[in-house]
Amino acid sequence: MRDSVSLKRNVVANYASQLYATMIGIVLIPLFLTYMGPEAYGLVGFFAMLQAWFNVLDLGLTPTLARESARFFGGALAPIDYRRLYRALSTIFLSVAAIGGGLLFALAPVVSDKWLQVRELPVGQVVSAVQIMALSVAMRWMGGLYRGVITGAERLVWLGGFNALIATLRFAAVFLSMSIWGYTPAVFFWHQLVVAALELLFLYLKSQGLLPVRSAGAEPIGWSFRQIRPLLRFSLTIALTSSIWILVTQTDKLILSGLVPLSEYGYFTLAVLAAGGITILTGPISTALLPRLAHLHAQGNHAEIVRLYHKSAQLVSVITGSLAVTLVVCAEPLLFAWTGNRELTQAAAPILQLYAIGNGLLALGAFPYYLQYALGDLRLHLIGNVVMVCVLVPAIGLAATRAGGIGAGWVWVVLNALYLFGWVGYVHAKLVPGLHSGWIVDNVFLIILPTALVGWLVGLTTFNAQTRTLAFAQTLLVGLASLATATLASPACRSAAIRLVKSGWQRAPG
Repeated sequence: MRDSVSLKRNVVANYASQLYATMIGIVLIPLFLTYMGPEAYGLVGFFAMLQAWFNVLDLGLTPTLARESARFFGGALAPIDYRRLYRALSTIFLSVAAIGGGLLFALAPVVSDKWLQVRELPVGQVVSAVQIMALSVAMRWMGGLYRGVITGAERLVWLGGFNALIATLRFAAVFLSMSIWGYTPAVFFWHQLVVAALELLFLYLKSQGLLPVRSAGAEPIGWSFRQIRPLLRFSLTIALTSSIWILVTQTDKLILSGLVPLSEYGYFTLAVLAAGGITILTGPISTALLPRLAHLHAQGNHAEIVRLYHKSAQLVSVITGSLAVTLVVCAEPLLFAWTGNRELTQAAAPILQLYAIGNGLLALGAFPYYLQYALGDLRLHLIGNVVMVCVLVPAIGLAATRAGGIGAGWVWVVLNALYLFGWVGYVHAKLVPGLHSGWIVDNVFLIILPTALVGWLVGLTTFNAQTRTLAFAQTLLVGLASLATATLASPACRSAAIRLVKSGWQRAPG
């Protein structure tokens, strides 16, 4: 019972912090565009892409440490072995951060002059901005080591609150800095560097408080890498799959950053960011689910793993289904309510619709990875992603070259659909025979289909918004109708909603 309450609390904390971080970033984008200009905002989008690509250097170490931390706190790993593993990984993290950040810093002139399609900003300012980006992404990536400890310890309530604070400093407090020193890329990125340093410091301090304390007379920890060797296969498999994941999710952004003017890239980034809310909102579930599944597997509780797997899939279907339907039906009113720019809205709406569908499929297609992660064998996940990336990279390259963001969006939808309805079924059959048919029908189809129908019908009957307020009202109406339908269509979420309502009635006065 305590484990169930703890998991729910962790999911809620993650959702609250992720929702806040997402919303504060999204709400403030029109201000960034207004005060900095679309070309400078294109640099902000390039910064976000660099952070994603920098994760290729992770080598699978962050999720490996999170899993081993969960095993330690679950009683399956000795304290001295855990401390040795942590020390060895710390050495690797520091080395890779220095090498990766230094290389990106040195290549800043080439990136600024030869790759980015700068039209208005002075190249010298762009070079300085990219150099500061290099330092910032290295420090933010280094924080993954300490996040692995905190996540494995399931201190996700604290982590959620901390993430919300950092999001406030990154997205809101930066306007204070720019109001004092100017609305320029230099001020923006220097502010991000300071926040990244503070984030790294506090993550380090929190993780140190969770490590096991050495008792008097205990054998020395030492500097051996022996503890890593048994984990190399799992870690390198994650490293390869993480690299493939970056290729899958970031290739379009990388290609377009070198093909279109930086101002147009800023608009593309805006549309993709809005659609990215789907994957961001499913992130807290995976963050809470992965250590719990690993913990249950260490205890040999396979029945609970399957039960939790079904319930989590229903929750993801409710969230992704209702949000994807809202973004597809209300792409234009949402963008207009958000930015107030009709020209931007008409250009970005088709891209937003395609990426919303593709991201919804992606979030559901990620579930077999969670199961394989808990079992400690990612072979099938690796095979599926290698095949997908071998098709995706050239397809997106060709489509983006010929049709820009819309071409990339169509490729994204088609390949994610093939992955979910094809490869996921094969993986389920291999891991848990008899699981897939019930999983895809009960947890996906019976939730998504009625949600899509209701969202479409409500969208047809709503008014044609002429003001930003009416556009927001239309989007909100479709969103609430979609969410209510998805919740009622999910047995697990419907039961939770009923319990919540009953609990509220019982606490109500009178």
